[in-house]
Amino acid sequence: MYSLDINFLQDRPGFQKNSPRQKTPKNTLPVGDLPLVYGGLAVGICIPVLVGSGLWFLQAKNTELEGKIAQLEQENKKLDTEIGNINKIKKQTQAVRAETKALASVFNQIRPWSAMLQDLRDRIPAAVQIETVTQLPPAPAVKGEPPPNPAGGIQIIGKARSFNDVNDFLLTLQKSSFLKSEATKITNATLIKGTKPQSSTRGNIVLAKPDLVKYTIQSAMSNVPASELIRELEQKGTVGLVTRIRNLQQTGVLKK
Repeated sequence: MYSLDINFLQDRPGFQKNSPRQKTPKNTLPVGDLPLVYGGLAVGICIPVLVGSGLWFLQAKNTELEGKIAQLEQENKKLDTEIGNINKIKKQTQAVRAETKALASVFNQIRPWSAMLQDLRDRIPAAVQIETVTQLPPAPAVKGEPPPNPAGGIQIIGKARSFNDVNDFLLTLQKSSFLKSEATKITNATLIKGTKPQSSTRGNIVLAKPDLVKYTIQSAMSNVPASELIRELEQKGTVGLVTRIRNLQQTGVLKK
């Protein structure tokens, strides 16, 4: 047979108060872990702030750089315009200098006829006469030699009492600063027989004509610059050319 043991003491109020009850454990954090939690919260809050601040700083810098780039581009355009103007001025200056040098070279190669004729009068011997003086075109250029003076040359035709007188005249012309010594030559010399004294039908006496030498001398203008012949030009009375040359020397176009 089975028997039932029922303990009614447990159902008594006094017993229930005195008996220990099992409590449900609560999830609590240790006190030592709180700083870590706060630190994690602080880090979690600071990171977005820092990222936002960095983005704002970068955007501000980007805007500032874009402004500077735009300003530099404008300045670059201005500089390009100024450089273009400077290049134009340089080209114009070079053109003016080239024209000035060309003009100076022309003045340096000029041989005024007044000075040339005066030089011939100063050099001609007493027994020599000049009939004509003709300007000749410049001789063709020779390879390996300096170009001839564009002023060309001269041809002198006249008469002399003898061949020696013609030779003397040639030697004096070869010493001229206006002519090339090696290009000054006698191209023709012909003896013209004279006549003896004769009496006319009226009883007058016709004087005799002496023998004469018909000569032709040719020469070329020297390549000595006129700026180096100022003294000779002044002595021959060429004041205008000398004044122009000195003005060019003062401006630095021609060397003194």
